Amino acid sequence: MAPPENIIFYTSEYSPFAQRVHIALEEAHVPYTAYQIDTQNKPAWYSQVNPLGKIPAITFGGPATPPDQPSPESTKLVESVAILEYLADVCPEARLLPSDPLLRARARVFVEIYRNYVHDAFREVFFLGKPIEGILTALEKLQRALPPERGFAVGEWSIADAVVAPSVVRLRLFLREGLGAYTEEDLQKLRDALASERFARIAQYVQDVSERPSFKKTWVSDERQLQVWGKHPGLRPRKTASASSGQT
Repeated sequence: MAPPENIIFYTSEYSPFAQRVHIALEEAHVPYTAYQIDTQNKPAWYSQVNPLGKIPAITFGGPATPPDQPSPESTKLVESVAILEYLADVCPEARLLPSDPLLRARARVFVEIYRNYVHDAFREVFFLGKPIEGILTALEKLQRALPPERGFAVGEWSIADAVVAPSVVRLRLFLREGLGAYTEEDLQKLRDALASERFARIAQYVQDVSERPSFKKTWVSDERQLQVWGKHPGLRPRKTASASSGQT
């Protein structure tokens, strides 16, 4: 199957979900046009691309048209993981998934571990101020799924890493800069725990995925990430445990 033509990639620079697809497009070495969507003020025409209004999305096929004039003849595809699986199927030479059936299965298991544990724990701790043990337990589960020494999710790079990398690198950035709904005490506990030998393997993994050329090309910059995410009301830190509970 030949790669699709006239790919338009609808994205937003802050979104880890959109970055997943951006990474895969770079890894696949297929031509595409990226178009930024203001998620706080979505244009009316975007419902023709995704009726749910979410990003990312891609369109392809049909006549070449400007991104803000999507052709009714083009194919529309939404949901980041579905787009990654599609690109892996139509661009086999890019090896977005391993050819070995067992490794392909393990890549999908790695994604499910992330989705079922880390994704929700990240949100609960960093955005809702829940106990930090949740994210530590989730990261340990993800760490146990990694090859023991070095390498990506299944050894060689795959779309499993495209799914996970945007979030875990943001987690590292938020932690480094103290961006989150945790108390100052919990911030230090998190920093100490994730810098310890207990989490050495996941720390190495985060470093490895952040150095992948496709990740670097699709990461807008630490400064811009902080500028955008710093405005999120859920990421405002609480000063102390007593202050957050109303005690004096």
